[in-house]
Amino acid sequence: MPVALAGRSPSTFDIKSASFPLLALRLKSPDLGALAEELTAQYGEMPDFFENDAVVLDLSMLGDEHVDALIDFRRLGVLLHERRLRLLAVRGGSQTQRAAAANVGLLLAPDVRVQAPPAAQPEQSLPVAEFPAPGALVIDRPLRSGQQVYARGRDLVVMAMVNAGAEVMADGHIHVYAPLRGRAVAGARGWTEARIFAREMQPALVSIAGIYRTSEEPLPSEIWGRAASVRLLSNEAGDKLVFEPIVD
Repeated sequence: MPVALAGRSPSTFDIKSASFPLLALRLKSPDLGALAEELTAQYGEMPDFFENDAVVLDLSMLGDEHVDALIDFRRLGVLLHERRLRLLAVRGGSQTQRAAAANVGLLLAPDVRVQAPPAAQPEQSLPVAEFPAPGALVIDRPLRSGQQVYARGRDLVVMAMVNAGAEVMADGHIHVYAPLRGRAVAGARGWTEARIFAREMQPALVSIAGIYRTSEEPLPSEIWGRAASVRLLSNEAGDKLVFEPIVD
């Protein structure tokens, strides 16, 4: 028969399992200069986009030509720290790369699960696809050049013009009930179902889950300056931004 016996527990501490939110930086090139440029291109000069988020560096996507590349983990840590990211651990990579990471105090996290990206991502990405929370951040004033708005964990609704040089970002959808002439980044933390809606689509840049298109690639006449939406289409052929007119 079962026997229950009294046990003892420490009086000064307990150890319990816990969950910890992490971002994954999926590195595809050891070129840290290019990484810095692409982080700026993707997230602009918005210093508050991240809030001291912990990061796991995923080296499993490095190509064969970079399998033994030397990575300056200290420099990478500083680069991420400037964007309020905290490099905590490393996943994947060669034995030499893992040893170099451990040598500067980084944890090795081979068992951390990282969400698979869409069929094709930019060379560096931070994929965390969480469905945005209910509710939206509503902005009812025009956004001038140099102004930035970020809706963390939710949708963004802008009731006035987003001028050239302004930037709007959201983890969810973006709705602009006026001309969109600046930059719009939806699904900023990797949510591929995000969309962008604008009453007049004239953007300098649109991006969904890291896939972007700039004004250097002109939009067709049935989209430019008209009410339209943007969504991400990912399949075996790759990733595409699909622009569709909104018909009254």
